Amino acid sequence: MTVPPDRKAEGRDSYRHFLTIPTRWMDNDVYGHVNNVVYYSYFDTVVNQYLISRDVLDIHDGAVIGLVVETGCSYFAPLAFPDRVEAGVRVTRLGTSSVRYEVGLFRNDDPTPAAAGYFIHVYVDRDSRRPVPLPAPLRAALTDLSFEKGN
Repeated sequence: MTVPPDRKAEGRDSYRHFLTIPTRWMDNDVYGHVNNVVYYSYFDTVVNQYLISRDVLDIHDGAVIGLVVETGCSYFAPLAFPDRVEAGVRVTRLGTSSVRYEVGLFRNDDPTPAAAGYFIHVYVDRDSRRPVPLPAPLRAALTDLSFEKGN
């Protein structure tokens, strides 16, 4: 399957951090490919793995948490078990309390993604659920994923 000419599928060098995610038998749907809802779990996995590895996300006790407020995905080619997914992530917008992550899902060693998507986190106080400024360590980790301002 080729990428439609009206959609841009950027290569691996457009992403800052990668995580290998194996597909599972149960990821396939009755049509023989990974079901579209599973792609969103791959998005969550690569972003949260990065944040946890940088020690800026404490899923159990952190005072600040990210809530997803918007998502989207374009599908270019199928993924299917037993493919290996190379999930690349980057930050394309870093606000006061929000961040836009973009994720490319690459099948095995393919140079262009099978899917590309995004989601936006708004960071909030865990208890009040009100937006808060990004803590400095989190902002630094997110800046490392960013292509903004010459990064």
